[in-house]
Amino acid sequence: MEFTPSGSLEEQVADLRRRAFRLEEALLARGASLPVEEPAKSSAVAQSVAQSIPSPQAQPVQSASKPAQAAPTRPWTQAPFTGQSSAGAAWNQPASSTHDGSLESRIGSQWFNRIGILAVLIGMAWFIKFAIDNQWIGPLGRILIGLVAGAGLIAWSEKFRGKGFVIFSYSLKAIGSGVLYLSLWAAFSVYQLVPSGAAFFAMIVVTAFNGLMAWVQDAELLALYAIVGGISTPVLLSTGENHEITLFSYLLLIDLAVLILVALKPWSRLLFVAFAGTILMVTGWWIGYYSADQRARTSLFVALFFLTFALAPRLVRIELQEGVEPSGWNALAMLVLPALNAGLGFLAFYVLYDRAGTEWATPWIAVLFAAFYLAMQRLPAQGKLHESPALLSALHLAAAVAFLTIAIPLKAQGRWLTTGWLAEGAALMWVAQRMGMRLLRVMAIGCFALGLGALLTVNPAASQTPIFNSRFAAYAFAIGAFGFVARLSLHAAEQEQNDSGLSWSSLAATSVLLINLLALIAISLEINAFWQARSVLNDYESWRASSIYAQFSYSAFFMLYGAILLALGFMRRSSFLRWQALVLLAFSIGKVFLVDMSELSQGFRILSFLVLGALLLAVSFVYQRDWLYLRGAGKS
Repeated sequence: MEFTPSGSLEEQVADLRRRAFRLEEALLARGASLPVEEPAKSSAVAQSVAQSIPSPQAQPVQSASKPAQAAPTRPWTQAPFTGQSSAGAAWNQPASSTHDGSLESRIGSQWFNRIGILAVLIGMAWFIKFAIDNQWIGPLGRILIGLVAGAGLIAWSEKFRGKGFVIFSYSLKAIGSGVLYLSLWAAFSVYQLVPSGAAFFAMIVVTAFNGLMAWVQDAELLALYAIVGGISTPVLLSTGENHEITLFSYLLLIDLAVLILVALKPWSRLLFVAFAGTILMVTGWWIGYYSADQRARTSLFVALFFLTFALAPRLVRIELQEGVEPSGWNALAMLVLPALNAGLGFLAFYVLYDRAGTEWATPWIAVLFAAFYLAMQRLPAQGKLHESPALLSALHLAAAVAFLTIAIPLKAQGRWLTTGWLAEGAALMWVAQRMGMRLLRVMAIGCFALGLGALLTVNPAASQTPIFNSRFAAYAFAIGAFGFVARLSLHAAEQEQNDSGLSWSSLAATSVLLINLLALIAISLEINAFWQARSVLNDYESWRASSIYAQFSYSAFFMLYGAILLALGFMRRSSFLRWQALVLLAFSIGKVFLVDMSELSQGFRILSFLVLGALLLAVSFVYQRDWLYLRGAGKS
């Protein structure tokens, strides 16, 4: 605002004093310190200014000897990663620190940072190659330069960390560690200056130093660098020989160290780095070196790796607020990692033992996996998860059910496959009703779906003996299983509060519907098998006669079953059963008019229409009598 002098000299001086006071007040509010060489004189001037201002709202300026009241902390005055406030911090920090959560900040401070680390490491590798090609310095000199440069970068990074540039400090540590790894690798692999044992020990020292710095500085990023470097060490120092015990023991030590870290620190992402590195290393070794005579030793190490990462979700430290579900890396550690570990662990054992002479063990391995995950439910969780371990318990229960479901087709075939899955589904449904677990209901439905699929696809053909054969027995078992579920669901539905979604009442209705469908399919298959067995092969007349008998049998059976369903619907006052009967009768009507009219002989055609007409008249009479007062109710 432009200042224009007006009025008398005294008025102009008073106006200038007022403006000066407001400027000082604004500076003090921002945390700035005013230069005061003469405290007493400055205090007197401030008091005289305050007295000369006619405004009643004006307040005296605090003297320099008495500190001003701290102004509210502003975002631009926070020193990054230190939590300390500074008046001049805004001028000492990068501009991106004012936008910590923005996309611009992430691109500038994180993405460019990581790309820069990769670029520098690639440049250093090319520099080493360039120095080798041009013979600038001797091999020992090149290695010493790399070691000194790497150590110097790590030491230099501490200077930036002390000034608050923590992320940049970690970047320098990553570059320095990478240079050390490259130098040690070159000393062993390129120049053969040191034996593999010495280079391996030196790389372990670098990894241990990074891990120690991560622990002391409470830096998860440094721990990630240490794990990546540690897992890369065997690759860098590989001699092309098979050292299974050494390699897997080393990987197991790294995984156990990670397990200890995530139990003490909330660093759940370390698990994924260690898990991914272990899978890659084991897979690479498997492809290159595995043979059948190593099966026992390999099985031991696979079991140890599996147990390590199976226990990890129970031990990982995840601090949650009350009522807040895990998210981000924590959610992945609780859900994705256990699922991947279970699947890959079982796959490894399956590949190991699915061979001639040991294939009998694969179903029992699945049973052992199921028993293990049932036992895992009793383990407590770490941190605040011990208050509500339902997430892990549900996941472990799902894994146990899944492995039991897998064990059935590995051991059983044909109708036993069907009965195994249906029996498992019925057992799970019973446990779900007793324990009130919705997850078990979903798993039971999955088992029933598998059982139905097997019943309709891989079930053996019926024998010439009607009804008393393995196929009909499998259908009868399925009808019994769904009858058990219907009865159980009806009982549970009486106590059910929430009737939405996957309710017990809907399960009861679905089970009754499936019972009727399976009964129709089973009897129809028996009718077809019975008449086919009585036809003469390559005799058209015999086949034609059997086909006519079969078609009439279908119609008669459908009408009889529909009448029985309708009677049950009236007796139990169930509109659900009556509607099923009406649909079946409508199907019978369509079959008689569209199929029987053209396929059956004159006698059977007359009989079909007479039976159908009589049945429909009887049904019509029952409905006209309105025994259930359906017209009065206005609905069925």
